[in-house]
Amino acid sequence: MNYNKWNNLTGWVCGLLATLVYIFTADRTTSWWDTGEFIASAYKLQIVHQPGAPLFLMIQNIFSNLAGGDVTRVAFWMNIGSAICSGFTIVFLCWTITALVRKVLIQRGSEPTHTQLLQIISAGAIGALAYAFTDTFWYSAVESEVYAMSSLCTAVVLWLAVKWMHRADQPDANRWLLLIAYVMGLSIGVHLLNLLTIPAIALLVYFQLSQKAHWKGVLKTLLIGVAVLGFILWGVIQYTVKLAAYVDLTFVNTFHLPFGSGIVFFFMLLATVLIYGLIVSKQRNKPIWNIAILGTCFVLFGYSSYTFLPVRAQTEIALNNNNPDDVFSLYGYITREQYPSEPLLKGPTYNANAIDVNEQTFYRKDPAQYTAISSGRSYQYDKEMLFPRVWSERHASYYQNYLGLADGQTPTQADNLSFFLGYQLNHMYWRYFMWNFVGRQNDTPNPMVSSFNGNWLSGITPIDEARLGGQQALDTFLKKDPSRNTYFFLPLLIGVAGLIWHFRKSKRDALVITLLFFFTGIAIVLYLNQSPLQPRERDYAYAGSFYMFSIWIGMGALAITEVLRKRMALRWAAGSAVVIGILAAPILLMVENWDDHDRSDRIMAKHMAYNYLESCAPNAILFTYTDNDTFPLWYLQEVEQIRRDVRVVNIGYLQSDWYLKQLVQDQADLKALPIDIEPQKIAKGVRDGLMFVDMQIDGHVDVKTLLDILLSDDRSNQVQMQSGTYANVLPTKNFQLAIDKDAVIANNVVPKAWEDSIPDQLEWTYNKNYVSRAELGLMSLLVNNNWERPVYFFSRMPEEHTMGLDKYLVSEGLVHRLMPVERGQSVEQPTLVNIDTLYENITKKLQWGNLNTLAHLDTDSRFIYENFLYPDVLHLALQELRQQHAMDKAGRVAAIAYRERPMQVHNLSQVYQNTLVIDTLYKTKQADEANTMLQQNLAFLAADMDYKAAVYVDKQEPDVRNIRLGMTTLAMYTEMLQDEKYPKLLAEVQALDEKYQRIFGQ
Repeated sequence: MNYNKWNNLTGWVCGLLATLVYIFTADRTTSWWDTGEFIASAYKLQIVHQPGAPLFLMIQNIFSNLAGGDVTRVAFWMNIGSAICSGFTIVFLCWTITALVRKVLIQRGSEPTHTQLLQIISAGAIGALAYAFTDTFWYSAVESEVYAMSSLCTAVVLWLAVKWMHRADQPDANRWLLLIAYVMGLSIGVHLLNLLTIPAIALLVYFQLSQKAHWKGVLKTLLIGVAVLGFILWGVIQYTVKLAAYVDLTFVNTFHLPFGSGIVFFFMLLATVLIYGLIVSKQRNKPIWNIAILGTCFVLFGYSSYTFLPVRAQTEIALNNNNPDDVFSLYGYITREQYPSEPLLKGPTYNANAIDVNEQTFYRKDPAQYTAISSGRSYQYDKEMLFPRVWSERHASYYQNYLGLADGQTPTQADNLSFFLGYQLNHMYWRYFMWNFVGRQNDTPNPMVSSFNGNWLSGITPIDEARLGGQQALDTFLKKDPSRNTYFFLPLLIGVAGLIWHFRKSKRDALVITLLFFFTGIAIVLYLNQSPLQPRERDYAYAGSFYMFSIWIGMGALAITEVLRKRMALRWAAGSAVVIGILAAPILLMVENWDDHDRSDRIMAKHMAYNYLESCAPNAILFTYTDNDTFPLWYLQEVEQIRRDVRVVNIGYLQSDWYLKQLVQDQADLKALPIDIEPQKIAKGVRDGLMFVDMQIDGHVDVKTLLDILLSDDRSNQVQMQSGTYANVLPTKNFQLAIDKDAVIANNVVPKAWEDSIPDQLEWTYNKNYVSRAELGLMSLLVNNNWERPVYFFSRMPEEHTMGLDKYLVSEGLVHRLMPVERGQSVEQPTLVNIDTLYENITKKLQWGNLNTLAHLDTDSRFIYENFLYPDVLHLALQELRQQHAMDKAGRVAAIAYRERPMQVHNLSQVYQNTLVIDTLYKTKQADEANTMLQQNLAFLAADMDYKAAVYVDKQEPDVRNIRLGMTTLAMYTEMLQDEKYPKLLAEVQALDEKYQRIFGQ
C-alpha cells in the first residue's frame, strides 16, 4: 500500500480502538454535574444554561433515537455520542501528526521509504493514542458533555489547517480556509474553546505564504489573529444579535412597526452588505478581502445553529433557561448576563470599596413595545490594580492566608503576581498538565493547595518524597488506590523530546503548535481569572493544550530514533523507538488510567436523584440548590418520566423573572406552583431586589400583608429613595402565617403524634436584608398553598435561601419538609426529625448506587455519600433511634449501613462516620459485622495516619482536620471496646492511640 492508504488506515484504526475503549468504559446512565441537564435538554430539544450549546443538543438528540424508545437507555446512547466524537478526534489528531512529520521527513512530491513510512505512521499512532488515554480527555469522552464534541471541532480545524498548508499553492486552496471558517462557526454552537486556535492558524498562514519570515511580520500576524478572534467573539457572536436588537428597538418603538421587523431588516441589510462586499472585492481583484468576507459568511452560516434557541423558547418546554424568545433576551443569554464577570485588564483588590456605581440600561419586551430597564451595575473602586488576580471579596481570607497578609493589609502588585503564578498558573494549570503526562496522586479535589490531595505525582519515590513527603510511609493499600496514576515522567519526557526535535527540524511549524498550546491552555488561565476554592477541578477547560502536547509525544518517537541511531548506533533504531514510544505513552497511560476511568458500573447519580424524588410525598414541591441535586433530577423526570408529580424548583434560578413565570404555569403533567403574582409585577427590571427598611413595627406581621406591601404599586406603600424614585421595601423581619389546622390534618402534613403540636400561627424572623423574586415567590406560595401540596427543601440548603423558616423544617433524610409544628425546637436550624418517615425511606425506598461493589468510588459519588447520604440519612436515623431506645430498628438501619457501605474505605472522614454504625452493631448483637467493619476501618486509619505522620515529619505540614478525626475515632474505638470481649482489638487500638499521641502531641 502507498503512504495515503497506510495513513488513512492508521487513523481509522486508532479512532476505532479509542472509540471501543470509550464505549466499554462509558457511563450507562447520567452522571454528575451538567450531564443531567444536557441529556434532558437534548432528549426534548430544550434550552440549557448560558451561553447554550444548540448544535451539541441537536446532534445528541440524534443519538438518543438509537435507544429505540427505551428511556432508560437514552443517557447511554448520548454518552456513546461523546465516545464517537472523541474517537473521531483521535482520527484527526493522528492525521495531523503524520502530516506534520511527513512535511519534515519527506520532500514534497516524494514517496517515503519503508523506514520513513514506519516513522511517520508510528508517530501519528503514538501521539494520537497517548492523547486518547490521557486523564482529562478520557474523562470527557465517556459522558454527554460538550467537551468531547468541542475537542472534535478543534481537531478538525487543525487538520484542515494542515491540509491547507500542503495545498497552499493550488488554485483552490482557499476552500480549505473557508471550511475552517464554517467549522468554527459550527463550533460556536458547541463551545467557544475552538476559537482560540485562530491566532495560531493566522501564523501558520503567514509562514506558508512568506518566503522569509521576520519577527515584525510574526507580531503583526499574531495581532491580526487576535483581532479576528475578537471580531468573532464579540463582533459575530454578540454584536450581530445586539445590532439586530437595537434596530428592532428603533422599528418598534420609533416607527411603531411589528416586533421582528427590525430584525428582518437588519439581516437583509447584513446579507446585502456581505454580497456587495464579495462582488466589489472580486471586481477590484482584492483576494484577501474576498476571502475574509467569504469566511465571515461561513462563520455566520455555522453560527446560525443559535436560531434553535428562540424557536424552541416559543414552545412549552420545561427546561427553558433564560427564555430567549425575543432578540433582547437572546442577547442577554448569549452574553451570560446573569453570571458575574471577572476583571481582566484592570480591577479591584479583594479589600476594595465601591466608590461609584454606573447603572446599565437594557430592554425588556412588553406587549406593545420594548421598555428600558436597569439591568446590572458596574462599579468603580478605591483600590484597583492592573492585571487583577486577587479580586474576589468573597475569598479575602483565602488570599490573606495564601499570601501571608494581615487583616486590612492591601495586596501589592507583587502579591497579585505571586497569586497568579502560584495558584492560577501552577495549581490550576500546570498541576493539571502534569496529571496527564507525569501522574496523579489521587482524585480528591485540592482547592486549598496541600501535600495530601490532587497533586501531580510521578511514581519515582525520591522525586515525590522531596515534593510531597511521606512517600516512604505509604501503605500498599494507599499505593493501590485506582485514582493514583503514575507514569514516571515518561509521556512528558517523550513529549519534550518531540518538542525539541520539532523545533530543530521545522521552527515555523513548531512555533505554530507552541502558540496553539499557549492559547488553549495558559491563555485560558489569563482569561478566566478564576477565584480560589472552585467547586470542582477545572482540568477539562485545558484539554486543547494537552492535545497539542500529544502532537509532540508522537514526534518524540522520531527523537528517540535519532538518539538510538546516532548515540548508540542501533541498527533497528526506528523499530526500537516505536516500541519504546508505544509502551511508554499510550499503553502506560491506558493501563494506569483504566481502573479509575471505567464508569460502566457507576449509577449513583441516578440513584441519588431517585432518592431525592422518592423522599417526597405525592404532588410535592421540592426546592433544590446546586447542580448535583438538580440536574440528575431533571434527567429522571424529563427522560425516564419518574415522579413527574414532584415539581423541582432550583431556588437559585427562582430569583429570575423568566423562571418564576415558568413555574406558575403547567408544563405537561408538571403542575404549576400555587404562586399568585401578576407577571408585570415581577417582570425583568421590576422588583429585581427590594431592600429592608426597619419601620419599627411591633410584633409579627402576616405574610400576606407584607407580600401585598412589597407588590403594591401605590406610593403610599412605597418609600422615596435618595434619587427621588419610589420603591417597595420590606418594613419588618418579623413574619407570621396563620395556620388552618383542619387543612394541615386533612393533608397529612404532620405525623399523627404531632397533631397536638400544630400552632395557631407560624412566627419567624426573616434572615436577609433584601427580598428577591425567590422570596416573593416563597411568600406567595406560603399564602396560597394552604398546606395542600407538600413543600420540601434540599437537606443542605444554605439557610439564606430558606427565608428564616429553619425552625419549621423537619428532616426526613435527604430532604427537609416544611411542617407547622411547635415542639420547643431551635429557631436557628432544623432540629426536628420525622423518624418514622426516615426509617421507612431507609428500609423500603432508598437506592444505594451499588456502593458496596464498586472497586473505585469516584470523587463526586464519594462526596455525595460522605456529605449527604450517610450523615443526613443513616447517621441521623441511627442517632434518633438510639435516643428513642428503638434498638431493634437501629440494628436494622446499622445492618443496611454495613451491607451498603463502600467496598473500600477512602478517607478518615468515612472512618470517623462509621464509628456510630460499628457501635450500633455491637449494641444490637451483630458482633461479627462490627468486628469486620472495625478491622477494615482500623487498617485504613493506621495506614493513613502513618502517611500523615511521615508528611508531618518531612514537611512540618499537619493535616489538622484529618488527624483530629483519626485521634477522635481511636478514642471512640477504645470506649466501645471496653465492654466487649475483644482484648486484642482493644490493645491494637490503644497502641495506635499512644503512637499518634506521641507523634502529634494531641
